[in-house]
This record gives sequence, structure tokens and C-alpha cells, in this order.
Amino acid sequence: MAWQGLTAEFLQVPVVTRAYTAACVLTTAAVLELLSPFQLYFNPHLVFRKLQVWRLVTNFLFFGPLGFSFFFNMLFVFRYCRMLEEGSFRGRTADFVFMFLFGGILMTLLGFLGSLFFLGQALTAMLVYVWSRRSPQMRVNFFGLLTFQAPFLPWALMGFSMLLGNSILVDLLGIAVGHIYYFLEDVFPNQPGGKRLLLTPSFLKLLLDAPEEDTNYLPLPEEQPGPLQQ
Repeated sequence: MAWQGLTAEFLQVPVVTRAYTAACVLTTAAVLELLSPFQLYFNPHLVFRKLQVWRLVTNFLFFGPLGFSFFFNMLFVFRYCRMLEEGSFRGRTADFVFMFLFGGILMTLLGFLGSLFFLGQALTAMLVYVWSRRSPQMRVNFFGLLTFQAPFLPWALMGFSMLLGNSILVDLLGIAVGHIYYFLEDVFPNQPGGKRLLLTPSFLKLLLDAPEEDTNYLPLPEEQPGPLQQ
């Protein structure tokens, strides 16, 4: 019964958050039994010369072996990915997926320059940064130790990550990419002469978003409520 309750609760989670969190957990479980991290990390030579293209995705899914660092990252991934999807991206699944794609591509390019091999933590930092900038008045309780406004959260997360022995370059990369996305999506379009530069491809909208209702549509007589007129 407990598993049924957990399953029902998990199925209530928005689809992108559910899919990404599940992929991260399953990847870590696979490393315990079936795979090696050396089969997952980002390596441009193996991607483009050996056609091991899965590395473009799997480097965003592995957060290290089971332990405090893994659960810490999963907590932030699940919480802030869900808050974004249920908040500013509610009803805009295609736009949310496009944000993942934009961030992932930019992180991959910049990560290559910085010789970074696993970028899941950077993606987490991006999600937290975008949420924090869109919720500037929200107050955050950081593990019961500190309380501050949301825009300080990415930096607190980076500091805590440093205490865990992780490289701050990964967090800085996520914050930088998150700021680029936020500027292009929320700031620049509202400037004089500005416009939206990040346009979600129409095929993603067709695939992921519910079709919009045509307000000018007039239903046929047989579709209207009430008795059918002969």
C-alpha cells in the first residue's frame, strides 16, 4: 500500500520533472550494477569520433555514487524543477523542455572549454537560478540554518557545494547559463527595442502542448448542448 501511495504521488508530479528525476535515479542505480561512470561522462572525442552520442545526455544524469551529495542534488533538482514547471512554466511544457535544451547545449559547449565531464550539477544550478530570479520576494529557509531572499539561493547552494568538496566551476557555469537564459527570456524582450530571441520550435509545441482553443469557433448544431433540432 505504501508503494502504491508513493507511486500515485509521483504520478502527480509534472511530466518533465518526473522524467528528469527518474532518469537521474535510474542512471545512478545502473552505475551500481551495470555501468561505469566512464561510460557516461562527456568526452567530445568519443562523441564525435566513436559516435557515442548518448554521452551528450548521460553526463547530465549522473550525480555521483549514492551518498549525501547525491541526495542533496536530487532534493534541489526535484524541488526547483517542479516549482518552475508548476509556476512560470505551467501549461508551457514545450517552453520548459526548450529551456532544458538551450541550457544543455550551451553548458556542453562551455563545459568543453573548461574540461568539465559531468554537468548535472550545472543544470541544477541553472534551474535554481531561473526560479530565484522569477521569485525575487520569496524567502528561503536553507536547511534551517539561514533564511534569505530567493536571489541569494544559487550562491548559498554554490557555497554548500564547495563545502562538500565539489568544484565551484560547475555551479558557476550553471549560474552563468541561467543568467543568459533569464536575460534573453525575461529582461531583453522588455527593453526598448527588445524582442524575444528564444523561440520554442513549433514542433515541440505541437508535440508537448495542448492545442489552444479557437475563441471564434462556432460548434455545429449537433455539438451544442440541449435537444437536437431536426
